Amino acid sequence: MKPDIKLIDYLNVRRSTPAPQLTEPGPSREELEEILRLTVRVPDHGKIAPWRFVVIRGDERERLGEAALALALKKNPELSMDFQSVERARFTRAPVVIAVVSKAGPHVKIPEWEQIMSAGAVCLNLLMAVNAHGYAANWLTEWVSYDPDFLPEMGVGEGEKVAGLIYVGSTTFPPVERPRPDLSDVVTWVGEA
Repeated sequence: MKPDIKLIDYLNVRRSTPAPQLTEPGPSREELEEILRLTVRVPDHGKIAPWRFVVIRGDERERLGEAALALALKKNPELSMDFQSVERARFTRAPVVIAVVSKAGPHVKIPEWEQIMSAGAVCLNLLMAVNAHGYAANWLTEWVSYDPDFLPEMGVGEGEKVAGLIYVGSTTFPPVERPRPDLSDVVTWVGEA
């Protein structure tokens, strides 16, 4: 997306880019800081920031891929060579992977559900902030986001959950539209206009 596109035009074409289509260059540290500064501007009842980010770049992506492969082989020693390659490359599909970590939990005033929704809003805002800076992105989770044995590898602590792994990079692939729901299937109108 071009940084000067009007918001309504952007929303009409907003589309994730498949992770395997993401390439270098990725955003610089300065660009990532600006992207994250924009990202945190989401609904956050109580201003408690019930989420945080783990920004994964460089060789750390390869280390995490090797850790994913080792754990996958431990769980399934018969894993095919093709699937071993998938695990090894899991975090190198894009120049940057940002784990959005939900810290939602019991709070004296803010329901946990609202905290979880705020983490979802952060994931979507992150996609939009990345696009606003001219990069492409994809929001995934996959098994590594849910496996309690793998979470510490990404720096996810006890009681935390991964709301999304946001893969960030560049692409030369044109965006391809996918089917969207018909409004008649997802909207209930109540009352008169």
